[in-house]
Amino acid sequence: MSTCKPGLFSRLKAGLSRTAGNFTSGVTAVFTKRKLDAAALEELEDLLIAADLGPAVANRVSGKLAADRFDREVEESEIKAALADVVTEILKPVAKPLVIDGAKRPHVILVVGVNGTGKTTTIGKIAHNLAAEGMTVVLAAADTFRAAAIEQLEIWGQRTGATVVRRDVGVDPAAVAYEGLLQAQAEGADVLLVDTAGRLQNKSNLMDELAKVVRVLGKLDEHAPHDCLLVLDATTGQNALRQVEVFSEVCNVTGLAMTKLDGTARGGVLVALAERFALPVHFIGIGEGIDDLQPFEAEDFARAIAGSAD
Repeated sequence: MSTCKPGLFSRLKAGLSRTAGNFTSGVTAVFTKRKLDAAALEELEDLLIAADLGPAVANRVSGKLAADRFDREVEESEIKAALADVVTEILKPVAKPLVIDGAKRPHVILVVGVNGTGKTTTIGKIAHNLAAEGMTVVLAAADTFRAAAIEQLEIWGQRTGATVVRRDVGVDPAAVAYEGLLQAQAEGADVLLVDTAGRLQNKSNLMDELAKVVRVLGKLDEHAPHDCLLVLDATTGQNALRQVEVFSEVCNVTGLAMTKLDGTARGGVLVALAERFALPVHFIGIGEGIDDLQPFEAEDFARAIAGSAD
């Protein structure tokens, strides 16, 4: 049974239709009136790897089917069910909500990720969700590399009623983060969300910049940031794995948000990420709307990606 809100599973399924469609059409081609032999299993693994699920996941799915159905005819529905079962097993341990700790007021969330992942929009949507729960939020526009990011965060502040701390383009990001925490403390805000730049062209500059942000936040609150949320773009496929590695070197990544799942056939990379890093997945983005950033549900995602029925 779906654990999504009414209508959300159908939206999730629609968003992941390109990922599921590529896999389903491949399965149909491979397994129509055919026994599950070694060659068929190898083709199945190739299909799963092509869907960005990764070799480890592909091996687990084919192993599960081989144990149950080897040398027997297999239905497409059985392949989908096996994929959904294995993906659910992998994702359930990482499907964890972002918990705001009232004892750490303000709860400081550093949001990181390469430019273009939808990081600033994700911050705005999280602020919207928190405000809907009655929490007060401050936004720090510490991506001072891009004027558009600062302006976008101000718009989100107006939409959500959040205070926005901003300075001009080119100002030290750490100074903006510091002022943001001072403001959040002065207001007695529940949450501070800190936007950051993500320029991977020069990794050492990125690392130095983020390390300084973490350091100055720690001067005001030795436990800050309390969370480091990495925003990933599903359309980048396997590049997302490298981004987790890079940002984990820079800061202690505590959780993931994956955006743009509705615009790609590469949604399987989220499963590969869970298999490899076991980091909590807090949110997935399945559209442009303000309510399209949703808490991550493992079983629903697995069924949608496998193309299973409602």
